[in-house]
Amino acid sequence: MSTRILVVDDHVVFREAVSSLLGSEFGMEVVGQADDGRSGVALARDLRPDVIIMDVVMPNLNGIEATRQIVHEIPNTKILALSAFSDRRSVREMLKAGAIGYVPKSCPFEELVVAIRTVASGQTYLSTLISGIVVEGYIQKITTGDDSAYSVLTPREREVLQLIAEGKSTKTIAKELFVSTKTVEWHRSQIMNKLGAQSVAELVKYAIREELTCI
Repeated sequence: MSTRILVVDDHVVFREAVSSLLGSEFGMEVVGQADDGRSGVALARDLRPDVIIMDVVMPNLNGIEATRQIVHEIPNTKILALSAFSDRRSVREMLKAGAIGYVPKSCPFEELVVAIRTVASGQTYLSTLISGIVVEGYIQKITTGDDSAYSVLTPREREVLQLIAEGKSTKTIAKELFVSTKTVEWHRSQIMNKLGAQSVAELVKYAIREELTCI
């Protein structure tokens, strides 16, 4: 069965050239073309393609917002960003929106084919250039600080939070940590203040999201 592809790009010559090349590639079928994000979303709803090749900067609706809408409405369709823009913000926002692949327009056609086959199988594909940008952004984030549990909370607070998330009582936590119940209550108050949490349930959700516990 062929991989059904939708190409979304506002540059008509580029879009048609890519579509023509992919149309002659074994196991691939271009089922549609769109010249902006809004028409891309509409065609995605109608055609339900396996893979959408998505430009990032387009009129009417940009590729980031289009990707977000498509991933929300048609989760089985995979988005591969193909853009002249390879700055950190574009890459970060496209991946956050739900794209699982990103290659620059300067890439060889053979790499685009590999990228399409990779994302069609449900795997992530990032070109070497894009991988470097992602890693650089990650390093900057961990060196300049972020809002994860490991920067917001102290080691003791993370320890207390994990035990709370695992359903331990204040008395049990105090016993396990060799502190008084008042100390545990103080830590819990500090944690809730730092996280803006209003209930223990919110603390549990946060702990699970931050992978502080495996419950």
